[in-house]
Amino acid sequence: MKISNISKFLLLFLISLCLHAASAADKHNDFFKCITQNDFNNNVYTPSNSSYSSILRFSIQSLTFISDSTPKPAVIVQPDRETQIPPVIYCAKASGLQIRTQSGGHDYEGLSYVAHAPFVILDLINREEITVDAAEKTAWVGAGATIGSLYYRIAEKSPVLGFPAGVCPTVGVGGHISGGGYGTLMRKYGLAADQVIDARIVDVNGIILDRKSMGEDLFWAIRGGGGPSFGVITAWKVQLVDIPETVTVFNAGRTLEQNINHLIHKWQSIAPEFVDDLFVRIIILPFDVQGRNKTIQAIFNSLFLGKIDTLVPSMQKSFPELGLVREDCREMSWIESALFLATFPIDAPEMLLNRTQSVVKYFKAKSDYVKKPISESGLKGILRRMFEAEAGQSVIILTPYGGRMSEIPSSATPFPHRAGNLYKIQHLVYWNESENQDSESYTSWMRRLYSYLTPYVSRSPRQAYLSYRDLDIGVNNPDGKTSYKRASIWGKKYFLGNFDRLVRVKTMVDPHNFFKNEQSIPPLH
Repeated sequence: MKISNISKFLLLFLISLCLHAASAADKHNDFFKCITQNDFNNNVYTPSNSSYSSILRFSIQSLTFISDSTPKPAVIVQPDRETQIPPVIYCAKASGLQIRTQSGGHDYEGLSYVAHAPFVILDLINREEITVDAAEKTAWVGAGATIGSLYYRIAEKSPVLGFPAGVCPTVGVGGHISGGGYGTLMRKYGLAADQVIDARIVDVNGIILDRKSMGEDLFWAIRGGGGPSFGVITAWKVQLVDIPETVTVFNAGRTLEQNINHLIHKWQSIAPEFVDDLFVRIIILPFDVQGRNKTIQAIFNSLFLGKIDTLVPSMQKSFPELGLVREDCREMSWIESALFLATFPIDAPEMLLNRTQSVVKYFKAKSDYVKKPISESGLKGILRRMFEAEAGQSVIILTPYGGRMSEIPSSATPFPHRAGNLYKIQHLVYWNESENQDSESYTSWMRRLYSYLTPYVSRSPRQAYLSYRDLDIGVNNPDGKTSYKRASIWGKKYFLGNFDRLVRVKTMVDPHNFFKNEQSIPPLH
């Protein structure tokens, strides 16, 4: 019997699939045998474990990456001790598996727990110890700790110390700081990465290094250049910052009917010029009035390092259009403000220790930087798009720069977005599980909004924030053999002129590119 060319192709294709599956299974088995022979009999999970699925899903903060079609890790490893991490690296290298390192699970593109080659997840959830030295004003923070738990432990030791990190308490410290890490204290103190004074990392050879032994080049690279490109960061030593006993917060919501277009336009120029103690961001979202008529709401969301009596007259003078009054404001402690900004009850600080979000949905996100105020007509175009059907759960967040962010040189860390930026935009669109059959329509809406903004945001290159990963702006080759030219497409958007230095550091510490993902820093060769 003769076999047609098509049949031959199908036969060869099926044989190759079988060989690939067998090869992958061999790698899984080799890794499992290796790791269990290296003082690691606990906290190692394979698909045959009954708890494997629940452990895999626990930290994933987007439904996009828990579908049946999403590639799953061969093994999940949750080390209790730093000394257990070198064997994971050794066994993965020996078995031909990639490593994806996870701390909090907020990875926007799932790069910390998804790979398209056989891989193992190194989950740092048990590396969450925090040691605060209030007298020295420092803290050692395990990479698996969350921002919320760091805030909680600082407040346990002192009511007048804080840390300039993010608003969302479930974000993991490991990824947050290695991407830069910004929050409501950024205009006063800069980024989370700007406060790092030491760190511990396990390199590609399984050697545990601190700042002195890793050298200043690698120490520079991991503070905003993305830790997973260079090794496994296990802990950060950070400088804490001074906070007054009393701070003031407000949420001032305004709608289209209250001329938010004009308010946003005015905010663009004055928010970066406020005193450093004042942070006022804008959260823009669709809003249903009595369940019937949709409008657009802009929430002016603020933290002021001082009291109401100082804040209100200052706002009435510099931004009278907002119409802020005493009744809009609340005085509280800094830790209470962290709860307020996270939309938690301010009398429940233990909620900051919760690692999981109450609601997890599908979403797509992008980021932009704005250097010149967007015209009122340009802003109207943004608001008009938020009336479209796919934008029902969209959010646009405008975060002001200026202050300390304009004083730190763009080359001080890999995070380059400093002076010259008025504000950053984060664009998000969410959808529910019941709507996921139309997921492409939501991502298409986001891409249309992003395209519309092109004339109004940074250019040559159009800048983006590393921690808001966006694979639309470029990816490495699937085989990991990424050329500098290909990687620079996205690398220059995240890092501008700092990208070249990151490549040189990568070449020095991981020349064979073991630590890689779709947007990792490539070695030169």
